[in-house]
Amino acid sequence: MLGSCVKLRLSTLLIALRTAFAYARRIPSVLAVSYLAQTASLPERPPQPALNRDWWPSLILLLLIAWLYWSILFHLAKQWSNDPNFSHGFFVPLFSLFVLWQDRKRLARQSCKPSSWGLLIMTFALSVLIVGVLGAELFLSRVSLLLLIAGLVIFFRGWLLFRAVLFPWAFLILMIPIPAIVFSQITFPLQMLASKFAALLLPLLDVPVLREGNVINLPAMSLEVAEACSGIRSLLSLATLAIIYGYLTETRTWVRVVLTLASIPIAVAANSLRIVGTGLLVQYWDPEKAEGFFHLFSGWLVFVVSLAMLFLLHRLFQIGHGSTEGRR
Repeated sequence: MLGSCVKLRLSTLLIALRTAFAYARRIPSVLAVSYLAQTASLPERPPQPALNRDWWPSLILLLLIAWLYWSILFHLAKQWSNDPNFSHGFFVPLFSLFVLWQDRKRLARQSCKPSSWGLLIMTFALSVLIVGVLGAELFLSRVSLLLLIAGLVIFFRGWLLFRAVLFPWAFLILMIPIPAIVFSQITFPLQMLASKFAALLLPLLDVPVLREGNVINLPAMSLEVAEACSGIRSLLSLATLAIIYGYLTETRTWVRVVLTLASIPIAVAANSLRIVGTGLLVQYWDPEKAEGFFHLFSGWLVFVVSLAMLFLLHRLFQIGHGSTEGRR
């Protein structure tokens, strides 16, 4: 465009000079020059690429969603960083984005059949958001974001694409902390289960035990299986990692499901063994050691053992599948 403007100005300047020169010599061609100046066609502008304005509606929609949910997402990330039970939440959206990026070519080939059902889902999601905000219920307001994402996908792209992205969308539910009421209903049975398991196993190792609820009375001291020792932290983290591990290493859906479900008893058993190890440390070494470094270190150690048991289970599936294929 700059070159066109320069050419236009030069052409005008040349015509003006020619006209002035003709008048100076009093040549009777003034009318011809004037006519030429009026009828001369301006230089054509080179074809300019049309501006792609399709991204403007998407940007406006993204800004509106950010305006609605920025406070909710900020407090969600703050809870991830402050609550060790849900620290795995940082990895959940990153993995979902990784899955979408990995399947980007397949998703691009999906036919686009927008559905008006998406508008109904978006309306329901906004209603859930209003109820969650007015009722100070964080879980509802956070879940409404997932419902809104589903409604947007269905409204603009259709059910086929939503089905294609169902796994990374559903995986996002793991980033939302469990409501406090439900959380307490899960942790207390886990506390009791770990206490019973330790009370059954410790006498076999010559450690006298008297259990009262979630309190294990030893000769040296009493061990209380508190909420932090219920195993819920390792259970949630191990289940999340089991889903990621199954997706990255397996193509068989049933094996992925089994690995995810197996993470629950593995986490419970590993946490129970941690309590047994603490009881042995109290009985045969030093009770103060059990409350210091060993208590923190044993948590990491038990989680590593849980991962090893999960990998071992998957290896057994692979060996069994290989032997079955060999017989065929």
